Parts: sequence; C-alpha cells; structure tokens
Amino acid sequence: MKFNLYYLAVVAVAALGNDDFQQPLAITPSTIPLLGFGTWNLDKSNASEAVSTALQVGYRHLDCATIYGNQKEVGKGIADGLNKTGLKRSDVWITSKLWNDHHDPALVEEALDETLSDLGLAYLDLWLMHWPVGSSQGQNKLDYLEAWHGMERMHQTNKLRNIGVSNFSPAQLKDLIENSDTKPAVHQFEAHPYLPQSKWIDAHKTLGITVTAYSPFANTNPTYKPGEDDPPLLLTNLDMLAIAAERGCTTAQVALVWGMSRGTSVIPKSSHVNHINENFGSLKCKLQDGDLDRIDALSEEYLKRFNNPSKGYGVKLFDGLEDS
Repeated sequence: MKFNLYYLAVVAVAALGNDDFQQPLAITPSTIPLLGFGTWNLDKSNASEAVSTALQVGYRHLDCATIYGNQKEVGKGIADGLNKTGLKRSDVWITSKLWNDHHDPALVEEALDETLSDLGLAYLDLWLMHWPVGSSQGQNKLDYLEAWHGMERMHQTNKLRNIGVSNFSPAQLKDLIENSDTKPAVHQFEAHPYLPQSKWIDAHKTLGITVTAYSPFANTNPTYKPGEDDPPLLLTNLDMLAIAAERGCTTAQVALVWGMSRGTSVIPKSSHVNHINENFGSLKCKLQDGDLDRIDALSEEYLKRFNNPSKGYGVKLFDGLEDS
C-alpha cells in the first residue's frame, strides 16, 4: 500500500477522543528532554562510568532497554551520577523497554520488575514496547495488543509514569489505538537525515504522540555493517561537513540539532568522555533555515533504513514507511 493511505488512516484516529487516553506529552524541559543519552551497545565494562559521566555533563534523559544487557551497570551509573551531582531521581527522565520474549500478559509485570531492580529504580518515566513482535519458543509473530494491555495495567501502578511503543508501522499504531484505552505517549523509531520520516512525524504531531529518534547519526553506528549501496557515513558526508564548518559545530552536533529542530528527542550514545561532551554541546550549536533545508535534501539521494530485522524475525516490519 502507499504511505499516504496509512498516513490518512492514522491521522483519522486523532478524532477518536477517548477520555481515558493518557495525556500526550509536550516536549518541554519538565517532561522529556530533547537531548538524551542512549545506552544501546554500551559495553558492561564502561557503561556505569559513561552514564555517570553523562549525568555529570548535564544530560537529563537516559534511554535504556532490557535487551541491551547492561541495565545493572547502567543502574550503578545512575546512582553514581545522582550522588556526584546532587540530583534527585525526579530530575532525570529514564526510559526502558519491554523485550519481545515477555509479550505474554502474564509476564509483563515480571519484566517491569526485573528492569526496575536492575536499574535500581522505584519507577520509570517511560516504558516502551520495543517491537510489535512477540517471541516464544523460538517463534516470532506480530503480537502487541495483549502485551500493550498488560502494560496498561502496569501504567495504573506507581511503577510507571508513561507507556509507549517503538518501531510500529502506521497500521499497527492505528490498530493499537483503536483497540486500547491508553494511547501511547511516545513512539521511538529510527530517524536521521538519511531516513527523515517527515510525514510519519507529522502524523504523530496530529495524534499528540511525542517522537524519540534513535540512531541520529545513521550509519555511523558500528552495528550497521556497511553494504555496497550504502550512502557515505553521515558524519563524513560532504554537505554535513560544510554546514558544520560554516556554523562552528561538529557534524555530530549538526545531526543532533537537525533532529531536535523537528521536535523529536534524540538519543546519541558514546562511551568516550570527549564525545559525550561534544554531543551535549549540540545545545549551543545554531543552524539556519537554509542549513536545515540542505540536510532535509540528503534523503533524496541517500534514503536508507539501517535497522530492519524483518528477515531475522520472519515478519514484515515498517510496512507503509520509507525504505521498508
């Protein structure tokens, strides 16, 4: 199907007007900070130090997940960072995610309790369903409604402030909203200059759903092994280098500012102190409208989705979206 059909279908959901929906989040300093610190691929050996450093540098938004396998170390970093900065738990927005093997509603609370224990927290600001895919006994299938209903029940406790989703297609998001009492507060998905997903982001604005963009540096992430037809690394793209030089910023900062300028929060990851500081410095990097237009145009030549495990899962993901 064409994207516009999905897009119109999702936008139509905005008229549902269910009074039981959780209030949509407006991105402000008092809710989810635009600039976050990601923990995907942080090695256990330095995850604690990196997270503590990030908090000391000034980050107030941490993105975690069960499948990252480092939440105990991240939790130690949170405790150390809070201690060294004098911050309260309520000063930091912390997100984690439900993994595919706990989509059975009977297992949802167990997954949440394990995450809270590993992170050393009493509550999460946001808990996302990592994928619309459930895994059981080595089998994968599209499976999200019952798991979401389990998350809704947890949302009624003091363990969660907000619930949301990640990596959903338009049709899946529409289905979930129409068959639930709670609308997702946040949707996290891949978005960067090579995969802008502008119409999809616009649909979320209409629905009142906040967007968090992962992989803001696109194929700079070493997890995405380069292919023959892949575009140049985003942070060495000639247009990005030129804009960075003109504005006195780094290409990483330019990529982050572009993402935040669209109203999406961004969650770069690094284990190196200099890069942690560099990324935080994006808050002082100023771009002009012409710069943003120039970055927008990159996808016309290099449209590319880098994170698509459809083959591995044996299910179709991102149907109706760019480069699905």
